[in-house]
Amino acid sequence: MNSSTTIPTSTDVFDIGNYTTTLIKVEPRVCDRNGCNPPRPLLICSPSETGFFPVLLFLHGYLLYNSFYSQLIRHIASHGFVVVAPQLYSVAGADATEEIKITAEISTWLSEGLSHFLPPHVEPNLSKLGLAGHSRGGKVAFALALTKSLKLSALIGIDPVDGLDVGKQTPPPVLTYTPHSFNLDGVGVLVIGSGLGEVKRNAFFPACAPKGVNHEDFYKECCRPAYYFVVKDYGHLDVLDDDTKGIRGKATYCLCKNGECREAMRRFVGGL
Repeated sequence: MNSSTTIPTSTDVFDIGNYTTTLIKVEPRVCDRNGCNPPRPLLICSPSETGFFPVLLFLHGYLLYNSFYSQLIRHIASHGFVVVAPQLYSVAGADATEEIKITAEISTWLSEGLSHFLPPHVEPNLSKLGLAGHSRGGKVAFALALTKSLKLSALIGIDPVDGLDVGKQTPPPVLTYTPHSFNLDGVGVLVIGSGLGEVKRNAFFPACAPKGVNHEDFYKECCRPAYYFVVKDYGHLDVLDDDTKGIRGKATYCLCKNGECREAMRRFVGGL
């Protein structure tokens, strides 16, 4: 299938792209005779038009739902990507080992099952696979990439967090505090940080992306090629949808120091 017939004409990556997108929810089935059952529930956003599109595996933050990122992944998909956002867990403790394992299983499943759930004439280009994660999902993305079990085209950490503080990393620790220690065999890395992530909202809650275990430290350990952006006046959860529902959704407005609105942060992250 020739991807050249579906290249968007828009050059402004910070606006919604030219592809019409469709959001697809996939639930694992108890009995799967077709062999295409995913290891975890998925939220997939794909262009609706015919094409051969790169794939981005996107990992949610700690105790968040993948649906909270619907607007962000729609933005990305509208520029010609298939975005796969698994729900890694409903409840989790401090240890992220199981999430790393599950993400590896999902990445293996992509070649076997993803095409079964995409719109007709949409083909995933898994030779161009990117891995991205927000918050703890960023930590998981780096941890899996460092195993070198995946062939990645790009690795993206969106305000990644490796624990509560220096010396209080959550298992398994990813940061080594050795500059340029992340040897990813030339995979391009993008780290995006929030300026307000390391600021406490109030005296009762810790910072959501504490200094010493956040984006700055992840970038320092990256090898070239690596790129780093900090969105100064926005917070750790400003990449989420404008309206996040339920108890967890409401909590996203009061746990972290936030910027004035979420749209600007989403557009910046989606465009990069």
